[in-house]
Parts: sequence; C-alpha cells; structure tokens
Amino acid sequence: MTKRIAVVTGANKGIGFEICKQLASNGVKVILTARDEKRGNEAVEKLKSAGYSDVIFHQLDVVDNASISSFANFIKTQFGKLDILINNAAIAAAIINPEDQEVLYDKRISNENTRKELEDDVDDLTEEKVDKVVEGFLEDTKENLLKVKGWPANYSDYSVSKVALNAYTRVLAKKYLNIAINAVSPGFVKTDLTRNTGVLTVEEGAKGPVMLALMSEGGPSGLFFDRTKVSTF
Repeated sequence: MTKRIAVVTGANKGIGFEICKQLASNGVKVILTARDEKRGNEAVEKLKSAGYSDVIFHQLDVVDNASISSFANFIKTQFGKLDILINNAAIAAAIINPEDQEVLYDKRISNENTRKELEDDVDDLTEEKVDKVVEGFLEDTKENLLKVKGWPANYSDYSVSKVALNAYTRVLAKKYLNIAINAVSPGFVKTDLTRNTGVLTVEEGAKGPVMLALMSEGGPSGLFFDRTKVSTF
C-alpha cells in the first residue's frame, strides 16, 4: 500500500512535535512544518536520531500567503496527494495562566444571537455567518461592549477564536463530504502556552489528533472531540 502523507503545522515543539512522532510510529510519512527553518530542521533531526526516519521538514507560515502557496506547490509536485492535515499552529496573544485553565474547556458565549448562529442552526451555518460573528466581536471590542454584548469576560479573543474555528470545522465538513474534518481539544497540556503547568503530557495531548488522523475511511466528520471523546460544541 502507498504510504499515507501527513502534514503537521507548528510542529517543531510541543504537541505538534509529538503528533509527528506518533504518526511516524504508525507508518505515516510526515512533513513537519514550522515558521523557523532552523528550529524545524533541528526538530526533524531530533526525530531521526530517535529512529523516526520518514519525517522531513518544510518551512510554512500559515499566515503568509506566499509561504502557503509555495508549500502547496511542494506537496503537489513531490507527492501528488495529501492524506492527513493537522492544523496545530496557533498564535497566542497571551500565555494562559494556570489558575485560568478552565477557559481552555469552557468556551461558551452568553450572547444568545451568536450562540444560535454558531451552535443551534448547524444546517444553516455558513462561512459568511462565522465571519460576521467574528467581525461583530471585533467591533464590540473597539466599542468596549464585550460585557454588555455577552462575550466571554476572560481571554475573550482566545475563546471567540476557538468557537469560530469549531464552527468553521462544521462548515467545511458539510461542504467537503468526502473528507473527514473534525476539531479536537488536546486538553490542558504541559507546553510553553501553559508555562508547562498543564496536567497532561504532550504524549497524552497528541492522542486525540492522532486517533482522528488514523481513522479509517468513513469515520466521523464535523464533530468536536475533547481529547479522544466526542463532545458538544
């Protein structure tokens, strides 16, 4: 059988690095990506020295259109296909404090109109609706109306971005029925984002994404997983 090809973004350390390791140990050819070439190459060498030989590096900045285009062309010309994509890369505006770890799990928005659009009307959910919600949040932020409009009180940007990504996951799953597209929370993991105060190891945090990536054809799609279990949006 032809080896499956996987891309993991933001993978030079933390959960992304561990995801690469676990995928490689399951016979998947992994393209480890990172913004920084030096760190990315060092991560690949670390994996290879540990016995994971079928891992390569390619630079990728997921917020740079030129970088994205170059990377897509690389995948197309070198492999002609992509079986697994794990969007792990993220930007944190602030490091999450240990005492606020519950925000990683409770991303509820009390604004009833917003909740109805993103959580209740799943069949009518569109990319435009998700964009509208985010734009509304940005406008309310400028006008200092977050509390009045029912947005999360703490780490509001983090919470809203996660809710929007979860909603967008369902939009994509509905649009591309032949591709399994899911969202997964790895849990409160010991990484730089949590100042290494998380309660889970990176090995535990990577289990959910890897489990979904390795599911056979016809697996679940358009769902949200809390680690390895299906959860509510």
